[in-house]
Amino acid sequence: MQIQATPHSIKLITPFVISRGAQTYCNVVRVSIRYDQWQVQGECTPYARYGESVESVIEQIKHWSRDLETLNPFNAKQLLQSMPAGAARNAVDCALWQLIAQMEGSHFPAPYFDISPTIETAMTVSIGDVESMAKQARDYAEQGATLLKVKLDAEQVIEKVAAVRQAAPKCKIILDANEAWSELDLDELFTMLTQYDIAMIEQPLPSNNDARLADVTHPIPLCADESCHTAEHLSELIGRYEMINIKLDKTGGLTEALELESRARTLGFSVMVGCMLGSSLAMKAALPIATRAEIVDLDGPVLLGQDVANGLTYLNGTLRL
Repeated sequence: MQIQATPHSIKLITPFVISRGAQTYCNVVRVSIRYDQWQVQGECTPYARYGESVESVIEQIKHWSRDLETLNPFNAKQLLQSMPAGAARNAVDCALWQLIAQMEGSHFPAPYFDISPTIETAMTVSIGDVESMAKQARDYAEQGATLLKVKLDAEQVIEKVAAVRQAAPKCKIILDANEAWSELDLDELFTMLTQYDIAMIEQPLPSNNDARLADVTHPIPLCADESCHTAEHLSELIGRYEMINIKLDKTGGLTEALELESRARTLGFSVMVGCMLGSSLAMKAALPIATRAEIVDLDGPVLLGQDVANGLTYLNGTLRL
């Protein structure tokens, strides 16, 4: 078995702005695995918030490959789970799912998973001034979107949410603060947001400050993103969140993501599946979780200037196989 990791930089259609800053390019790592007559790919997006870079992820994969390449794909997949969770493990794990499927005469994700042919996905409204965010929301709604994910920092939260709601009155709306609301009065803010029919609020506080949420009344359900990577984090979230956001780049691949989903539901959490910026190669790997999730946010390819060949189709706020 041969494993190779290469960097790819993809220009975005427009700048993508969240509370931590703006991006104009999506920088991913793609893993190619050759085994006998088969060749497959996986993709991950290194995330600086978690101490990752394209260079560090490639170095991790090169280091692991010394052992993985000596094994058959089944044993390599098992050994991989002893590696640290994160983007590097995700790319290799997802490639191995595809490889094993091909070896068994199939194509991932079928027949292992029964995937819905049409899945509603959030379309992301990135941070801007009130007018530009309203325009983004209106444009998405006019294109047929039914679910909007609104990125926010700590500035003009109510004004921006009100403008988005007015621009897209029929859309389901979720909010994502990306840990930016530490200095805000959450009790007051959450109460004020209820008038805008918000379905969920994602990660209002930094992950190391989650304990505050246990003492805050939140009539709108809260979803853990940065605070939830793998199944071992779930016990810390009870009483603070009602939902978790599963991202394969956090879990370190689909294998751990499936375990996280199962244990989360046992504990009473609802499930969202999300993504970093990435191509359809990365989104396809998350479909087994997406087909069952209450909320899906897999619009990464929509934001790219160019997707991979044979990518997912996005139409009227849905992704389609």
